[in-house]
Amino acid sequence: MSEQQQSLEDLQHIKRMMERSSRFISLSGLSGIAAGVCALVGAWFAYQKISFRHTEDYNLQAIIDTSGVELLNDLLWIATLTFIAAFISAFIFTFLRSKKNGIPMWGAATIRLFWNTAIPVAVGGIFILRMMHFGEYELVAPACLIFYGLALVNGSKYTLGEIRFLGYGMLALGIMNLWYVGYGLYFWAMGFGILHILYGVVMWYKHEREQ
Repeated sequence: MSEQQQSLEDLQHIKRMMERSSRFISLSGLSGIAAGVCALVGAWFAYQKISFRHTEDYNLQAIIDTSGVELLNDLLWIATLTFIAAFISAFIFTFLRSKKNGIPMWGAATIRLFWNTAIPVAVGGIFILRMMHFGEYELVAPACLIFYGLALVNGSKYTLGEIRFLGYGMLALGIMNLWYVGYGLYFWAMGFGILHILYGVVMWYKHEREQ
């Protein structure tokens, strides 16, 4: 091996070490796929609940007004269980990839990523709960997409760059949903379901396929 080749390998090794220390790079594409599948399953159950009420209006505000608190509770339970299932599956696949690569899952980069994504999500959650307290349900779906998109864009500088484009997609869908409030469930499914799956496939193909 020539001295020049050795120098290039040393530089690449230093670059990888710096990347590991500054960014959380153990996100698995399978995590995105699993989260997207969970979201689609949750959206299907929500659709079945709404359809069971024999309503032709899929505006959440109109549905709650005509069906009462019982349907709202069912939808909240579906959303909660969907989030838990998506979080657990994403954690498992990320943990397995982190272990396979020999990279600690919890470190300085992970903490920075957590806080930069958790703050927009927490603020968005408070905003949505307060909005629901006043009976404003029609903007719940776009608010979920917008605040989640902001969280992804904000945290993308501490992880793989593809996260930023996923965030842009969520923001675009959330903003469009503001003008089509009667289709919140469909936008929710496209964002949290289909976009997550597409993102996961791209991530797996680029970063995990060769491994």
